Amino acid sequence: MKRLWVTGYRSYELSIFSDKDPKLAVIKYALNNYFKRLLEEGKIDWVISGANLGIEQWALETAVQLQDEYDIHTALMTPYLEFSKRWNENNQTKYQNLLEQVDFTASTSNYPYMSPSQLKNYQNFMLGHTDRAVLIYDPEHPGKPKYDYDVIEKYQEQHDYPVDIIDFYNLQEAAEEYEENHRQENDFY
Repeated sequence: MKRLWVTGYRSYELSIFSDKDPKLAVIKYALNNYFKRLLEEGKIDWVISGANLGIEQWALETAVQLQDEYDIHTALMTPYLEFSKRWNENNQTKYQNLLEQVDFTASTSNYPYMSPSQLKNYQNFMLGHTDRAVLIYDPEHPGKPKYDYDVIEKYQEQHDYPVDIIDFYNLQEAAEEYEENHRQENDFY
């Protein structure tokens, strides 16, 4: 198996509060292109992510859509039970829909949230059960992904563990390419 851990910013860190936000279309476009490249190079066959609102859920949604075209599997992992318990009804519904679409789901703890150690155990699990990572993250704008970025960097000191970063510059390039592609499609019709 060739397993990819995907993580990154939460939706609120990117000021994305709607599924119709144009920034979301660009992020999914960038993820789609990234996944396709790795799939075509034979570097991944699993996309494994968490359940956080934002990059993690969007990555799994994107990977699920690729299953018609590619042999790719998806897994949603949570650091503790009842992960979405405090979310509003709309976000819980989206989460439940995603759970029904992924190939595998589990929690790295058998208990609801009790302590930050569950989050550390989750990170260790993800590192131990994946072969590489990608973060949508810009070190100049740390946010929540900094915790995963730091633990991955420390892990790399002792392990061969490739990591790719899709930063804001890469997303700007993706936005320009996305716009150009959609302009050409509209010109065609």
